[in-house]
This record gives sequence, C-alpha cells and structure tokens, in this order.
Amino acid sequence: MKCDVCFRKCDLKDGQIGFCKGRENRNGKIVPRNYGRISSAALDPIEKKPLVDFYPGSLILSVGSYGCSLRCPFCQNHEISQQDLEGQCETVTPQQLVDKALSLVPYGNICIAFTYNEPLIGYEFVRDSARLAKENGLKTVLVTSGNASEKVLDELLPYIDAYNIDLKGFTDDYYRYVGGNLDMTKCFIEKAAKAAHVELTTLIVPGKNDSVEDMERMAKWIASISPDIVLHLSRYFPRYHEKEDPTPIETLKKLQNTAKKYLKTVVLGNV
Repeated sequence: MKCDVCFRKCDLKDGQIGFCKGRENRNGKIVPRNYGRISSAALDPIEKKPLVDFYPGSLILSVGSYGCSLRCPFCQNHEISQQDLEGQCETVTPQQLVDKALSLVPYGNICIAFTYNEPLIGYEFVRDSARLAKENGLKTVLVTSGNASEKVLDELLPYIDAYNIDLKGFTDDYYRYVGGNLDMTKCFIEKAAKAAHVELTTLIVPGKNDSVEDMERMAKWIASISPDIVLHLSRYFPRYHEKEDPTPIETLKKLQNTAKKYLKTVVLGNV
C-alpha cells in the first residue's frame, strides 16, 4: 500500500510504519496511528504561531502530536517531531479537544491551532476537530511545512481559517537538506492562500539559505500570489544536529530589506 499524504509516497507492508512515524499500513489500509494523540498543549498568544495579521492580541489553544515528514537538522521540536511517542501521549477525541477550547474562551481563547510537530501526517484528526470547532464558533489555525498532497489540503480547506506555512528556503538543494519538497510546498501555499489567511515563515540558517539572490526570488514569487502575505524571517539558533553559529542580526535585516521591495509586511522573529 502506498501512502498518498506527502511526496515520499511510502510503500508500506501490512504492519509497517511510514517514514513520518505517524502513519501505518493496518490490515491493508493506510491509517493515522497518531489520531488524537496529544504530546503537547498550551494556551499561547496567537503571535507565537507566528501570526501577526490574524486576530492580533488573542489567545489560541495549541496542540501537537508526534512525527514529521521532514528531517530538518535544526528542528526546535525534535523531541516530538522526530520521535515515535506512541503510548506516551494523552489520547483525546475531537469533541474533548473542542470542549477544552471552549472552556478557555473566558480567558481569551478564540482558536485551536494544530502545531508543534507536523499536523498533516495525521490530517484526519485535524479535519475532524477543525470541522467541530467551526460548528462551535471557534477559529482554526494550521502550522505546517506544507509538504502534503492536494488531496489532503482539499479535505482541510473548508475548515481552516489561517495557516502559518514554513517556506524553508527557495532552492531544491536546500529542500533536500531539510528532507522536504519545494514544489509540493509551493503548490500548497498557492492553494491555501486562495481560501484562507496565510502567513509564511523562513528560518534563516547562515551559509544555507541566507543568500540575497534567493530571497529576492522568493519574495517575488510570494508577491505574485499576493504582496499582502506576511513573511516572517526567523533567527536560527543551534539546535538538534545543526551546530552553526546563530544568524547575525545584520543578515536578517539585509534579507528583510530585500523582501520588503516586494512584500508589504516582513517581520523578524527570534531577535
């Protein structure tokens, strides 16, 4: 059986787990093994997602599971994204998640965010929970790498109000470095931006994706979709396997000025 969630198209025998650790062949059917498994939860400022142009000042219930289809050497959440935490998570139903979110409304909560690991490897739980959330008047946010098929996105589009999508870089070489697929990410961004609020995040790693020329091409491409799309340029710090020194602030400012030639809002993060 071939999994059709992302570009890897894992060919799985019965009982075999996919590269992402979140899907498996169970009795001849590819299913999400992390459905409803919650490894992390927090009531966050919405700006932490990061989203700066979507209900600023509000709070958002953020939940994550485990597993990821990418292998970023600098992953800040590698304890959950790169691990198989089956049996170590709390299991909740979509109804229980929505009930929790509603109980936090008096404290300023307006949303549920699916984040921390890659939510799309368990898109069925995102879909079911987001549909129920919207029926109960809550907003929904997806924080993702965008490495998912159009079939997956089509199932989610009616139920997601806002996305923060990681546009890791703008070359195929860099996407090989992080274990992703640039073309699939670009298609995901284009389609999501037609249906919902979209902001993008690029973590700038020195010597890897900090070229002014690449930023110029990236910003032009984003602007061709809409110059109103917010781009977050985040400062990298050594994490996981990546030991490079932190991104110089001067580099971030130079790339910000480059992107601002084409985009109305370019925000620096982790500074």
